Amino acid sequence: MDWGTELWDQYDIIEKHTQSGLELVEKYVKFVKERTEIEQSYAKQLRNLSKKYNQKRSSKDEPDCRLSSYQSFLDILNEMNDYAGQRELIAENMIMNICIDLTKYLQELKQERKSYLLEAKKAQQSLESTYKQLDSSKKRFEREWREAERAAQNAEKTDQDINATKADVEKAKQQAHMRARVAEECKNDYAAHLQKYNKEQSQFYFNDMPIIFNKLQGLDERRIQKLAQGYMLFSDTEKHVMPIIGKCLEGITKAGTNVNEKNDTMVIIEQNKSGFERPGDLEFEDYSQGINRASSDSSLSTPKGPIDLLGKNRSKNFWLFKRSKPTVTEDFGHLPPEQRRKRLQQKLEEISKELQKEADQSEALGKMKDVYEKNPQMGDPASLATQISQTSQNIERLKGELNKYETWLSEAGVRGETLRYRAHAINNNGAHEVLSPDGAHSDESTPDSSQAIYAEFDDDFEDEEPVTPIGKCTAMYNFPGASEGTIAMEEGEELAVVEEDKGDGWTRVRRHNGDEGYIPTSYVAITLNK
Repeated sequence: MDWGTELWDQYDIIEKHTQSGLELVEKYVKFVKERTEIEQSYAKQLRNLSKKYNQKRSSKDEPDCRLSSYQSFLDILNEMNDYAGQRELIAENMIMNICIDLTKYLQELKQERKSYLLEAKKAQQSLESTYKQLDSSKKRFEREWREAERAAQNAEKTDQDINATKADVEKAKQQAHMRARVAEECKNDYAAHLQKYNKEQSQFYFNDMPIIFNKLQGLDERRIQKLAQGYMLFSDTEKHVMPIIGKCLEGITKAGTNVNEKNDTMVIIEQNKSGFERPGDLEFEDYSQGINRASSDSSLSTPKGPIDLLGKNRSKNFWLFKRSKPTVTEDFGHLPPEQRRKRLQQKLEEISKELQKEADQSEALGKMKDVYEKNPQMGDPASLATQISQTSQNIERLKGELNKYETWLSEAGVRGETLRYRAHAINNNGAHEVLSPDGAHSDESTPDSSQAIYAEFDDDFEDEEPVTPIGKCTAMYNFPGASEGTIAMEEGEELAVVEEDKGDGWTRVRRHNGDEGYIPTSYVAITLNK
């Protein structure tokens, strides 16, 4: 069944229905646009929320950053940020695949519908024009026929009139004959126009308009089909990102399972233990003996009252609850021993990185200067003098700071730890030596004076109880172990790992005979115990 057959006389209904269908598409596009605005607003709010609670900028100095509960919260914020990105993707895909696509298709349908309605209007106008011609010829035929009848009646009346002359009778008959002939012509013209109109009317109702109606029907069905696809895309667009959203939610769940309360407890202990011994018992002071002593007794000359004794030990009893803020010092002497050692180690790492950076810059400037000297057209070597001088001063300054903090670290009771901050030795010329896989050294003739510090701790390895190995490693290259605190190894040799690389490129290992020392992490293949 089609519109051309069943709705041949419902042009107004078809026109109204197709217009309503296009308006429905426009309404759906508007609906999707508002949905995308909601998604974009939601995503923006989620991003702002994640940013508000994300403390990454201060995480370096945040004492809780190593806690699993704190890190899991940061993971949740990151997952929520990714989740917001998926909401934005939903909005973007809806705009592209639904709104823009349907709007473009809608314009095509409007143009197509307009052309069909124009065809119908032209066909209607053509039929109306033919009908007007028919009506005109019909009225003319009617008028001429009446005139012919009157002319015939007048001729008959004149013929019967005894007073009429033969000429009057002849004239009346000629007039009647002429009118009859004109009427006959109008009759034939009317019949031709009638035949033409009936043919065009049949063409209009049985061919032209049904074809147009069927075209409009096809347009409407395609419009409905396209709209149905838009309906499904509304769901499919979100379904497409559901796996990624699911991963975000799984990440949040994983962040919860990654929380380790025991580990967090150990981190709190490691971060905050002072290294002080607990205060011992107060000794009993027997003041009654002082009463019986002679006046010459020294104890009577400087009596110690209970208030004095309490004053001496008051800080030991109440420091846990009342602690004044200490004065911050450069050597971190205001901190407890354990915390002081960690801060000194952290400071040494920072200075070592900065020193390495300056050394690299010094080497680069030296190479650039050589290039300028060999090729003056590329630049003036003298223009680098200021930078080279400033870099040299920075290196000397950082060396002094490095020695100063190493001394303080050694005073804090660190055993063999300073080696980790000397992975790259800086010579007097500002160049830095790096051990190559074959164990060659670029310069060993001018050891830094601070290396004497290592010797103070060489014997401490023997005094300490052996640390339980945390894994094993196999040497991939030969290493001579020429520096203090290092240990030599040969390619293929197996060693026990007693301390992991802490980010400085060195790992502490132990031989089967008990010798311990540091080796470059990149020279071995490490397998840690699970």
